Amino acid sequence: QVQLVESGGGLVQAGGSLRLSCAASGLTFSNYVMGWFRRAPGKEREYVAHISWSGSRTYYADSVKGRFTISRDNAANTVTLQMNSLKPEDTAVYYCAARYYTSPTRYDYWGQGTQVTVSS
Repeated sequence: QVQLVESGGGLVQAGGSLRLSCAASGLTFSNYVMGWFRRAPGKEREYVAHISWSGSRTYYADSVKGRFTISRDNAANTVTLQMNSLKPEDTAVYYCAARYYTSPTRYDYWGQGTQVTVSS
């Protein structure tokens, strides 16, 4: 059974930092592209970032580029999202997701989410 468990969310002031982690189990982690998404209150889920199966390539939404960094540790089956210079508009539930490396866009597995709240 595949499980993705996020941690590290919380309340932070604008300009602060948080580090989200996602621990994966039940899958061959290095076969999966890992992504982060978020859903703000009253809004659709949106893409944040993703990282290739090897970790050699990373991609970001324009809204977080230069502030967020995604990384992974295939030995530990974890993916991390370092979030710096946080803004109130970053407030959302953050989800990690796994996509098999040959699948072009569809994410197969999702975590339960972790709340990030940025106060102004």
